Amino acid sequence: MSDNLNDPNISRRSFLSAAIWSIGGVIALSLGIPSLIYIMGPALKRNQAQDEWVSLGSKSKVEMGTPTLFKTTIKRQTGWITNEEELSVYVETDDGRDYIALSNICTHLGCRVRWITDRDEFFCPCHNGVFDKVGKVVSGPPPRPLNQYETKIVDDQILIKVS
Repeated sequence: MSDNLNDPNISRRSFLSAAIWSIGGVIALSLGIPSLIYIMGPALKRNQAQDEWVSLGSKSKVEMGTPTLFKTTIKRQTGWITNEEELSVYVETDDGRDYIALSNICTHLGCRVRWITDRDEFFCPCHNGVFDKVGKVVSGPPPRPLNQYETKIVDDQILIKVS
């Protein structure tokens, strides 16, 4: 076939065949490359949520010496799927400068813990897990303390680092 293309008297059939293959190749490349980038793009991106700071609210809402529950909604993206999830965090301070933020999810089976003011402890109703004010296990089946978030104060707002 290459002999036919170099021939000055190329046939109409050979010319049309070469033109169709060339145009088809250009179309395939122009559609194929963006499609491949679209499909592979989310898989190649780094997870940027690792260093995300989320605002919980004003530090003036935290009562001195008593854990205060804050709720916020965060968005997490995995590939093309974006999920919104509610995050509940207990924030506690004894001096108004240093803040501790604890997850309200029990480390045993993922139940929600609640603060019992009369006993000065967190209680998990699922299997009677008990945690102290800073999240350490006091009794029950939980294998480890409550998860703690890194905190910082910016413009009177409590921020926690989520990953």
